Amino acid sequence: MANVDLKAKPYYLSDSDIKWVKETIESMTIEEKIGQLFINMGSSRTEEYLKDVLENYHIAGVRYNPGKAEEVYEQNRILQENSKIPLLIAANTEAGGNGACTDGTEVGVEVKIGAANDVKYAYEMGRVSGVEASAIGCNWSFAPIVDINYNWRNPIISSRSFGSNPDKVLELSLAYMKGIQESGIAPAAKHWPGDGMDERDQHLSFSVNSLSTEEWDKTYGKVYQGLIDAGLPSIMAGHIHMPAYQRFFNPDVKDEELLPATLSKEITTDLLRGRLGFNGVVVTDASHMLGLTGAMKRSKLLPTAISAGCDLFLFFNDPDEDFGYMMDGYREGIITEDRLQEALERILGLKAMLGLHKKAKTEILPPKEEALAQIGLPENKALFKEVADQAITLVKDKQDIWPVTPEKFKRVLLVDVKGVQGGFGALIGSKDKAVDMMKELLEAQGFEVTVWESTEERIMKLPEEERGAAIANVYAQKRPITELTDYYDLIINIANVNPGTVQRIVWPASKGTPDIPFYIHEVPTIFISVQYPYHLADVPQVKTYINAYDSRKQTLEVLVEKLMGRSEFKGVSPVDAFCGFVDTRI
Repeated sequence: MANVDLKAKPYYLSDSDIKWVKETIESMTIEEKIGQLFINMGSSRTEEYLKDVLENYHIAGVRYNPGKAEEVYEQNRILQENSKIPLLIAANTEAGGNGACTDGTEVGVEVKIGAANDVKYAYEMGRVSGVEASAIGCNWSFAPIVDINYNWRNPIISSRSFGSNPDKVLELSLAYMKGIQESGIAPAAKHWPGDGMDERDQHLSFSVNSLSTEEWDKTYGKVYQGLIDAGLPSIMAGHIHMPAYQRFFNPDVKDEELLPATLSKEITTDLLRGRLGFNGVVVTDASHMLGLTGAMKRSKLLPTAISAGCDLFLFFNDPDEDFGYMMDGYREGIITEDRLQEALERILGLKAMLGLHKKAKTEILPPKEEALAQIGLPENKALFKEVADQAITLVKDKQDIWPVTPEKFKRVLLVDVKGVQGGFGALIGSKDKAVDMMKELLEAQGFEVTVWESTEERIMKLPEEERGAAIANVYAQKRPITELTDYYDLIINIANVNPGTVQRIVWPASKGTPDIPFYIHEVPTIFISVQYPYHLADVPQVKTYINAYDSRKQTLEVLVEKLMGRSEFKGVSPVDAFCGFVDTRI
């Protein structure tokens, strides 16, 4: 029979709570039981749509699309008031309450919190997340991110990791967990068994944690064990292979039989449940990611994820089709009665742990007016600038340049350094360009500022018939160095590369133009990255390199204060910003 201990960590349920769990399961039809294995991503907030999903698919919960606090509150109210069984409502509060609602409060991305080098900011990130998410009816969060940033080429967690030190990642994750639980929200640590080793993106490819069992135990295993010991209630399983442990539990497994954690019994049941003793809920990462869909037919991967030890399946593709696949998997015995019972006990146990079963449906959400008043409190919003002040990191300081004042460097050239253009990163990224904001901020301090218009941009403005000749000219042109030295006292390169599969700088084909900092011995040059902490790999020649960790205007305001010597650089890089190279340090 099922081996869930609802009296033990992390549930600590009373006899009456357990009675509710068991009786609720006994009263359910098989369709309702199968429905409880799904977390839906809603495509609409209309009452008609929400009621339809609840009635037809009997879902355990939702993770919704972002929206303003008021509309998310109304969506969650409709959901809870119309669901037969109270729902888990999840938010992605990775950086603060802005993950729960678009008007919520960002505290800082994980790497920025790590650079601030004070555990209190991780706690505050969790606390603010909890205050704002719970106000609009959330009770579950897909955070903290507890991945360890070992590979600077990793495209997923470059800024979404507390750092590369397991002890620090554990300390900050525990602090986040404490903060968010104060508001009655269950955190879900991710991405089991640990991202940060591979340089691929499991949204678009397979991804592998390639550590040996011994190395994993000392790193990722240490983090997860510490969180489990502290009562972590849920974990998100990533679509990440871990061959060493799959082979440890199944020595006969062939290479072609290796599976991501979401589909691997060895990783999610034998290792997580057995060796680490995790008694809480496991939810899969999003089921449209190729790390999962590339492993087997969708009709098999749904029930296989539950069979492997995941309790909840994240997101329908087509609801009717996926529901049918899960039902078929149950009928075919891929999901056994025991495994289904075990998953349901955990799911309902988590709901009981949150006290959802003790409230009337109309009272699960807090009163609307006082709840919405919790969004964007001034003392919480002030944290963002405080974190920026503590976090901005002077990584490399090899020239006598400080302070940067109009008296020393009146004429400043700003260069917008780009990465791969397009993709979702560009669509969801800030529309305000960092170079334009920096121009405005520096001019307010008395600098004369020019923003470099790239050769590509100028050529694209020409009539189409003239572009070919202009491109050919680029290669023939030679520019005198005096074109830079006579007109500029300082050049600042600002790399604002959106997150994506490739976060490296992409240099234009033009030569001898300011796009690429070849002129570091001609004109004083500062290179600033405002998102990705590892750009020094592509500009090892620069003598002054700064990581600001985001391109928000408040962060840039703090940065200008530091450039001008009015504030110290206090950040301590939580990752190897030198990327393991010798030349980046010179």
